[in-house]
Amino acid sequence: MPFNRQGWVHILEKHKGVLPLRIEAVREGCVLPIKNVVVQVENTDPEVPWLTSYIETALLRAVWYPTTVATLSWHVKQIIGKYLQETCEKPQAELPFKLHDFGARGSTSYEAASIGGLAHLVNFQGTDTVSALLEGRNYYNVDMAGFSIPASEHSTMTAWGRSRETEAYDNMIKQFGGEDRVFAVVSDSYDLFSAVKNIWGGHLKNKVMENGGTLVVRPDSGNPIKVCVDVVESLDDIFGYKINLRGYKVLPPYVRVIQGDGVHALSIEAILQRLKKRGWSAENIAFGMGGALLQRDIHRDIMNWAMKANAIKFTDESNWREVYKDPITDPGKKSKRGRQALVKDIGIYKTIRRTELGNRENQLQEVWRNGQLVRDQTFDEIRKLSRS
Repeated sequence: MPFNRQGWVHILEKHKGVLPLRIEAVREGCVLPIKNVVVQVENTDPEVPWLTSYIETALLRAVWYPTTVATLSWHVKQIIGKYLQETCEKPQAELPFKLHDFGARGSTSYEAASIGGLAHLVNFQGTDTVSALLEGRNYYNVDMAGFSIPASEHSTMTAWGRSRETEAYDNMIKQFGGEDRVFAVVSDSYDLFSAVKNIWGGHLKNKVMENGGTLVVRPDSGNPIKVCVDVVESLDDIFGYKINLRGYKVLPPYVRVIQGDGVHALSIEAILQRLKKRGWSAENIAFGMGGALLQRDIHRDIMNWAMKANAIKFTDESNWREVYKDPITDPGKKSKRGRQALVKDIGIYKTIRRTELGNRENQLQEVWRNGQLVRDQTFDEIRKLSRS
């Protein structure tokens, strides 16, 4: 393979193996429109002008994937937040655990699950992706970025056999019920509505009501838009409801529903819309999002991510020359020209040339110089910025 030995030996000898680069970036957690600059890279040694393009693959991949996951998660947060605001008494208390990350097994790799899972936790605090918590500890010094609850899955239910399904459910109450505890039980292994009516609402009804915790019933098959609402209303037939201060029905605090199958932004909104139309508060349900959160339809072109050369300075010149592409066959691929800056005017982000910056603050701030991390951020700060 071709190998630029001379260039890498130069970096090794002159810079002790540290890449001579300067990287500027907008603060993590900022919410800004697409088609804006978020990262800018400059080499600090004119002997290695090729280095900025050399790191494109690694750097672009490290930025586009978690940013896209965080953006998707953020948009779902707006959807759920809207329905909670309209139908729930304490929407801000409910929101952090309304979208749970079920995506680890649907990711292409451990690394992808870790990075994407942590990106989701910018917006929510519910996750089953343990590697995302380790990612948070390793890179953001956050002790515990997310949380989960005891939850059954199909094999832990079906292993009891169909004839002992009631015993399987009863065991979950015995093991994980208790004062202020929350536990989830997948209930569609055989006949979902029979399980709701005859087991949760029959043999185990008193235990559900009196165990002191919250049973979260999980339907996991069928049309989610219909099934979820039907389960909520079946639980109402058994346990009743109250009307909250916003005028919407709420199941008793000891029973809730979580949907983890067929969950994506559109189905979440459809479910919440149907619940609202039938008089139910969004606080009755939570969602677990798997492949649609970390893998399905998550790709670089969703938000048109690209990294392009935009300026060059030759050794015999004192000024930067603008570099750009402007293909006649696709105006949408026209790239930004010149060294870039990002400004925020009246809450709106806008990318401009650095020469146009004037006295305005550049939102692109130096984060890396010649192997040293110049600016660090806490995970709490990132979460706060995502809410602003």
